[in-house]
Amino acid sequence: MDSVTVVDHPLVQHKLTFMRKKESSTAGFRRLLREISLLLCYEVTRELPMTMETIETPLAEMRSPVLEGKKLVFASVLRAGNGLLEGMLDLVPSARVAHIGLYRDHETLEPVEYYFKAPEDLSDRLVIVVDPMLATANSAIAAIAKLKERGAKDLRFVCLLAAPEGVKKFTEAHPDVPIVTASIDERLNEKGYIVPGLGDAGDRMYGTK
Repeated sequence: MDSVTVVDHPLVQHKLTFMRKKESSTAGFRRLLREISLLLCYEVTRELPMTMETIETPLAEMRSPVLEGKKLVFASVLRAGNGLLEGMLDLVPSARVAHIGLYRDHETLEPVEYYFKAPEDLSDRLVIVVDPMLATANSAIAAIAKLKERGAKDLRFVCLLAAPEGVKKFTEAHPDVPIVTASIDERLNEKGYIVPGLGDAGDRMYGTK
């Protein structure tokens, strides 16, 4: 799993523990997801290219680093991806945003697409795909494939939790796309949910179940 980074920072793991608790409120779950997304965004953007520019401080002129190249694209896999997206936009408010509408057929566990909207110049940008759960990986694989069809070449995937089965399937389908996650859990159950996991992230975030 060389392409997988597990963010084991104490603050991430502490917040994740409270998100896992079944008694956590909708508001609390949403707030914690937003907070964790800031920390995951920090990790996934660690190696962004930099360039130097000349600036004036109140005391002197100096050469100082700034981000190089075009703005990032955050690609949210709807609907749960928006929970990570909001926190990441707090950190990088100038980023462009793509939305990919996919839902999982509960009989086949396969993704069904219903919406896609993204900036046109994906080939010139780093695209960071966000979805809280990498379970069967079917939706993530489909989302990445759709972005590649539109020209994206430099992609990364950020999730809150991953299952070993999902990581294996994802890396086989897209070996060029690194994964950043807060945890790789034990397994998938017969319904395709991550165990021990935290339930359905979208339902818990929006209070729909």
